Amino acid sequence: MTGLFVGLLTLDLIYLAQSPPKNNQKIVAADYTVAAGGPATNAAVAFSHLACRDAPWRVSRLLSVVGSHPMTQLIRGDLQKYQIEIIDLDPTTENPPPVSSIIVTQASGERAVISINAAKTQANSQAIPSDILQNVDIVLIDGHQMTVGIEIAQTAKARNIPVVIDGGSWKSGFEQSLPFVDYAICSANFHPPHCQTEEEVFAYLSELGISHIAITHGEKPIRYLTYSEGSTNGFIDVPKIPAVDTLGAGDIFHGAFCHYILRENFTDALASAAKIAAFSCQFFGTRRWMETSPP
Repeated sequence: MTGLFVGLLTLDLIYLAQSPPKNNQKIVAADYTVAAGGPATNAAVAFSHLACRDAPWRVSRLLSVVGSHPMTQLIRGDLQKYQIEIIDLDPTTENPPPVSSIIVTQASGERAVISINAAKTQANSQAIPSDILQNVDIVLIDGHQMTVGIEIAQTAKARNIPVVIDGGSWKSGFEQSLPFVDYAICSANFHPPHCQTEEEVFAYLSELGISHIAITHGEKPIRYLTYSEGSTNGFIDVPKIPAVDTLGAGDIFHGAFCHYILRENFTDALASAAKIAAFSCQFFGTRRWMETSPP
């Protein structure tokens, strides 16, 4: 079985330090790591890791802009370790990939990030391979390749392939893809137009026909609404852990959700994904959690 992940691909430079630097200050990091990053990318890695552990026939496909700049070799090398099939939306571009610089605070696990995201690496729908959805069982869209994401979501919906949206924050164009979404997994920072409260967010998404909606709040309980068996809403607790690094926890949650929703109901998949995301926060960087089996 296969998951297709559509969106942002970056090169992440991640540092562990006592705190982010102040103006004109130089600091020495306690640790560092380099990895491919971005919401769709980290979700694809988590999906692949869990899939290979539980069902070796599953794979992740990542649809994004990579290009041929020398720095992309670092990205390709990292993703090859996790059996990610990369489909490049612009293989001829020689522009450098988006680079994110991240500082994780040792005492709290909180992170500070600077990046241009996909602002300069947008692709058009003509770049989508005609067979991209062949044998795909679930699709995740993070909104960073919006034009491509809208086209993929519409086609997937027509083929009865479930579509998951990573609603980390509202992005212009989401309103065109949301009518084709089955699972809206949003953060508390996701604010559609004219939505100021969570009740308004739930109402906005429900009116678009989305039958499964969840809003995450970091270490606080996940709030959900589902119409699969009537209208059901409630909260799901997130495991309490000593956080070392919260970087990528939301992305890992989304990848884990895509894995578990293929085998569990909505609320169980949310709970299972929360356990994986919480576990990942006990390790520095976005990869080391995979070196140890979750409890």
